[in-house]
Order: sequence, then C-alpha cells, then structure tokens
Amino acid sequence: MSDVMLTAFRHDAHKFTGESHEDAREAFAGVPVNQLVPEGADGDAAALSRPQQTQEQTVPTHDNHYRLSLLTGETAYDPREFSRTTIKGKVTDLIGIEDAKTAHERWLASDVAAAFNESVYHPYTSLKYHTLLVAALLDNYNAGNDFEELRLIVDSAGEVVPFRTVFDGDRFALRIGIEDSERPSARLGSRPWRSWASAWNRLTAHPLDTDSDKYDMALDANLRRMQSWSAALQYIEDFAEWRPDR
Repeated sequence: MSDVMLTAFRHDAHKFTGESHEDAREAFAGVPVNQLVPEGADGDAAALSRPQQTQEQTVPTHDNHYRLSLLTGETAYDPREFSRTTIKGKVTDLIGIEDAKTAHERWLASDVAAAFNESVYHPYTSLKYHTLLVAALLDNYNAGNDFEELRLIVDSAGEVVPFRTVFDGDRFALRIGIEDSERPSARLGSRPWRSWASAWNRLTAHPLDTDSDKYDMALDANLRRMQSWSAALQYIEDFAEWRPDR
C-alpha cells in the first residue's frame, strides 16, 4: 500500500522541473516519478480544481508553473527564497522519502510545493493541495469508498489522519473521508467537479469565528465564492500567514 500511495506524492514531479507530462523524466533524485496514479484519483482531483474540457491560458501574462496568489495577485515564487539548488533540495525531501506517511506529513508542511500551480492554464491552482487531494482520494478509493460517499470533514488542528488530511493549520484541519457524526462535515457531491464553495457552504458547523472576527468574516466570504478546491485550500493557508493580527 505504501508504494501505491507514494505514486500520489510523486506523480507531478515534472511540474517542479518545468517539463511537460509527455516529456517528463522517469526518475528524480534516484526515485521513480511521474507515474500514473491508480483508481483515477489524479483525474478526479484535477476535476475538483479546474475545467477538464478545454486547455486555454486564462492569464495571458503568466505561462509557467509558478503559482499566482489569489491574495496578492503576485507570483508565490520568490527567487530570494527559492534558488534552483534550494528547490531541488526541498523537492528531493518531498518525493525522495520512502515512507508514504512521512511523505504526506511533509507535503502538508511544504512551502516549496505551495509556490507552484497544478496547471499553467490555471495559475491560481496549487500543486501542493492538488497532490494532497490526489492522495486523499486514492486512499479512500483503495478502502472501497466511492466518491459520492466522501465528505469534507473538519478536525482539530494537528489531528492528521494519514493520507486523508488535506489541510492542517494552526486552528483547524480538513480531511476527505466518509461520514463522521462527531465532526462538522459536508458531502463533496455525486461526482468530481469544482464545488469547493458548495461544500464549504454546507458544512454542519464552521471552524471560523464569523460573528466577531473581521478577518474570519472576510476569509469566509471569499471561501463561499471559490470553486477550485486546490485554490481555496491554498487561500486558507495564505490568509493565515498574511493576517496582521497573528
């Protein structure tokens, strides 16, 4: 099972190197990468974040894998922070590990993965959260859970469920799994599509203080309008780092 899950964390290594999927290398730092993810998990995760029918550049001035921030409108890649050598080392730490659970934990905490998008055509998407969504779907599918059974579930901060936690912040965590009556949750839907706002709006309880915290009010208002799952999860992370009162 560990080897199967590792394909989820390594399947998009070519986006770090700027290679196309067709011309991507088969190994990086001595480990196999860019392999097909089983159970259709990669395609389903992609469908949660971006249109699948057409591949057209949506931001004419941006045509690379460096992510654009929805918070600032600027590229998330900072050459002062990420040199070629630094990126190679950080990526090696992400995909070179042979223990899948450790790989999952590293992706949750990764800053370099957050600097890249999952598609040059949709630069606001996040490679970090796309990969975590792929892993969560793959683990659920391997356990026999169908997509229509899956829910977005709110957990306590630091409560990481191997492979299924897709976000872990200072205040709460989010995972993809089957129904948990003790936790706030909402169904993902009958099929994979850009439905973040729909799921967020239907949570049985929200992890934000929207009654008295003006920053939480602003964050919540924007999350209720977003459709892309990877972009929304990345926005939560970026917003938490930006908050001037934290």
